[in-house]
Amino acid sequence: MALFKYTAQTSAGDTYERTLEAPDRFSVYTHIRKEGGTVIEVTEEGAGSLLSRINETVATFTGRVKEEEKIVFARNLGTMIKAGLPLSRALQALERQTKNPKFKKVLQNLNSDITKGIALHEAMGKFPGVFSALFVSMVKAGEESGRVVESLEVVARQMDRAQNLKKKIRSALIYPTIVVIAMIGIGILMLIYVVPTLTQTFGELGVDLPRSTQVVIAVSNFMTTHTVLFFGLLVGVGLVGMWGFRTQRGQRMFEFVLIHMPIISKLVKEVNSARTTRTLSSLLSSGVEIVRALSITREVVQNSYYKEVISHAEEVIQKGGALAEVFAQNEHLYPVMVGEMIAVGGETGKLTSMLEQIADFYENEVEQQTKDLSTVIEPFLMLFIGAVVGFFAVSMISPIYSISSGI
Repeated sequence: MALFKYTAQTSAGDTYERTLEAPDRFSVYTHIRKEGGTVIEVTEEGAGSLLSRINETVATFTGRVKEEEKIVFARNLGTMIKAGLPLSRALQALERQTKNPKFKKVLQNLNSDITKGIALHEAMGKFPGVFSALFVSMVKAGEESGRVVESLEVVARQMDRAQNLKKKIRSALIYPTIVVIAMIGIGILMLIYVVPTLTQTFGELGVDLPRSTQVVIAVSNFMTTHTVLFFGLLVGVGLVGMWGFRTQRGQRMFEFVLIHMPIISKLVKEVNSARTTRTLSSLLSSGVEIVRALSITREVVQNSYYKEVISHAEEVIQKGGALAEVFAQNEHLYPVMVGEMIAVGGETGKLTSMLEQIADFYENEVEQQTKDLSTVIEPFLMLFIGAVVGFFAVSMISPIYSISSGI
């Protein structure tokens, strides 16, 4: 048994504080409901709870809320509200279910704000690191239109599809990444342990070494005599590279390379097309006005080149222009079909439906491409590995061939 201090609110709106000895928090919630009150806050008292509170505080600040947790939250909250459960009760139930201390604290704060009469979207807006602008705006649109359940279902579906898309792309890149890392590791081991033995043999025989062999031996000598420095430089280059990618210029260069890289460029364009149209479709179907929908979509899209296009679209719409024109003018980023189908949707009054169809099409295309990506990349990987191995083999075998020819 532990001692709990709780704050609750009566049906008349009066707030009261009491203490209760109970085996767990669930028993406290049950007791408060029997009293006819609504839970505001429950804290465990006593020395034994100090460490637990410290751990919870640390986890709250250092932890993160996974995308899957937010998807489950949106679905479950929508289901509970649809079943007739009051919002406050639904949040209490979700708080009890979650194992994530950070998310538990967020849900406690949401529930506290709700009991004070604050709208759900405003309460969510206080946690931009947990609830995205897309999430908050769709909940707001749902509250204003009286379709919160539908908005939560749409946002859960949108987040789920986006998450599945990320997983498929990551899965497709695992194989080539492992191959490249393994090749680099094997190369380093050979330069440190194998090449020095051959170098000693060449030195004893006094063989004239080709330029490529001299380069390999020079790299090997540096790695064996300055191993710590070499790995320090390797880590340093990696850190500088990571820092460079985080800068605006570095990110811009990386995005430019992705857009123009063979094989990858098509995938990048289709991923961004699917993300743009899916987000717009979800927002517009929930009742968000188009300029605001474009603004949120710009935040959802990660690539700066696509952000610029969507920013331009906002300006065009505000001036009374057509959305399709913007996409038609940027066919180097968005496939031709995007602009054409948006134009048809605008003319027929079925823009939301058309956007959803575009998103479905390109998500399916990306799914198929990610399945085939390893197969497509494999020949290029083999050529690259063959070139590296060939260079190393020729560099090391040429002197040995010269020795055997001179005998």
